Amino acid sequence: MPTFLSPYGQHRVMEPLGALPQAAWKVDNLTPVLSNEILIDVDMLNIDSASFTQIKAVTDGQLDRMEKHILDIVQQRGKLHNPVTGSGGMLMGTVAHIGADIAAKTPLQVGDRIATLVSLSLTPLRIEHIQKIHLERDQVQVQASAILFETSLYAKLPSDMPEAVALAVLDVAGAPAQTARWVKPGDTVVVVGGGGKSGSLCTFEAKRQAGPGGTVIGVSPFEADCQRMRSWDWVDHALQLDARDALAMMAGVAEVTQGRMADVVINCVNIPGTEMGCILATRDRGTIYLFSMATSFSAAALGAEGLAKDVTMIVGNGYAKGHADHALNLLRESKTLQTLFASHYA
Repeated sequence: MPTFLSPYGQHRVMEPLGALPQAAWKVDNLTPVLSNEILIDVDMLNIDSASFTQIKAVTDGQLDRMEKHILDIVQQRGKLHNPVTGSGGMLMGTVAHIGADIAAKTPLQVGDRIATLVSLSLTPLRIEHIQKIHLERDQVQVQASAILFETSLYAKLPSDMPEAVALAVLDVAGAPAQTARWVKPGDTVVVVGGGGKSGSLCTFEAKRQAGPGGTVIGVSPFEADCQRMRSWDWVDHALQLDARDALAMMAGVAEVTQGRMADVVINCVNIPGTEMGCILATRDRGTIYLFSMATSFSAAALGAEGLAKDVTMIVGNGYAKGHADHALNLLRESKTLQTLFASHYA
């Protein structure tokens, strides 16, 4: 047993020594649950979209190869931390054991159903068996166990919606919560990837904050996404554009804003190479919220410099105080969002 039990889980880091679990290359997923940890019996992994898309691409979407790829990552690293995207996802499961040192500090009870609100890229995980990979919703049914640290965030699963739906919403809960912070009344907001999981919540929240005097523009390269967005009364324009084509993005947003461009651009896509399109779609002194895990910080920072664009760029922190309840309440507020998420995840 480690002599020092860190509330941040540093005692589980195997390499490099001194790192925290998320930054570590490898963590210990074999030592039994310790006195300041919580053991979770895991039945579902919700892999983040950028990571799932990368895994699917490198394995040609073949389920047996995807399964092996996922197991290999966990075997190598002790956690589901995609070495290409640097991201993970989150999980759903049942509380199996609560360490004696934190039993009095947590409201959790053995048997509670929870979803974690910290990344799989820092969560010690052991997968005994992969039961099914759901290609259409980035979720993997498993028989597995995971360790939560003292500082690990979680949410009890609500009783008023299917668990798989709640898991999908909680996976991206930081995006609409941060959208609420950055969008102001009257703003013009562009949501890149607006037809997807996080994008749909962000477009809805953007309209709530921008109000009737604001404009919400959803962007997707897919006609099906654009048709879906056109059916929502909170999206003013749905542009079928590939955000990797920066000049096309600039032209499309300029056309519908009469050249004013966007006050806020929110990036929710799951592929790399969209940074320049977001920058050119933003007005000078505007704000870009880079929620996507496929975003390159260096590409965004150096690209803005090269384009002489004075914009504020916000790294997509997946946590905001109260973000879990905030996101779940959006579904409770909107029957359209309920139907959308139920059709994909229920």
